[in-house]
Amino acid sequence: MEQVSTNRSHGGTQGVYTHQSATTGTPMTFSVFVPDHEPGQRLPVLWYLSGLTCTHANVTEKGEYRAACARAGVIFIAPDTSPRGDDVPDDAAYDFGKGAGFYVDATQEPWSAQFRMRSYIEQELPALVAQHFPVDMDRQGITGHSMGGHGALTIGLRNPDRFRSVSAFSPIVSPLNCPWGNKALTGYLGPDKAAWREYDACALIEDGARLPALLVDQGEADNFLHEQLKTGLLVMACRKAGIPATIRMHPGYDHSYYFISSFMADHVAWHAERLKA
Repeated sequence: MEQVSTNRSHGGTQGVYTHQSATTGTPMTFSVFVPDHEPGQRLPVLWYLSGLTCTHANVTEKGEYRAACARAGVIFIAPDTSPRGDDVPDDAAYDFGKGAGFYVDATQEPWSAQFRMRSYIEQELPALVAQHFPVDMDRQGITGHSMGGHGALTIGLRNPDRFRSVSAFSPIVSPLNCPWGNKALTGYLGPDKAAWREYDACALIEDGARLPALLVDQGEADNFLHEQLKTGLLVMACRKAGIPATIRMHPGYDHSYYFISSFMADHVAWHAERLKA
């Protein structure tokens, strides 16, 4: 692991790091904010998964999480959304290929060799982080935005023993039922929709996955709400399954980081309460 940069901020250290990933076969970059803490102390960690076209840098520069994380004593980690490099396959569209890994392990060529973001997020990166940062791996939460909200929900639902808390901003709640999801999952996983269900939050809940609680914030002025995000499907799925879900709709807010940063401190505090020792 190599350090790209570090900066002091809000009583903590914001770092950016890169490493050669065995999972994707490419260099991968991620950011980590570590609040000041006592020597030997281990802190809870909140993972943040970004949306389409983003890298680690979007939330790192615009997410406004550091003050809240410093107050709560929570480490904040933001990985990239896909493998990168000249030899990595890509697509001309913004919603497939580089920057659009959808947090799946692809099974279709030419994507299957490197587009393995599920394994990277669930296995390789946590192991690397545990070696180099003062994280308490028994106290993990996960959140994300849009495609990253889809990632946070599905990873949290598949790993309830690992993540004590799960939240999302403007998540794609059912890739089985939206154009973004149909395009990405067909390309990465093939046409058999049965193979898609483990990457669909509503389908996972329907198939028996559960969370102790859920927090979701969604802007009512989000231009992707009705065609792509379909928050109402998650409301219905949680209600039917008896999952305690706080799903807040905000008039006037859109899909941007102006929206995310407005409610980021709420999410950090919500996770911190559930990640107490």
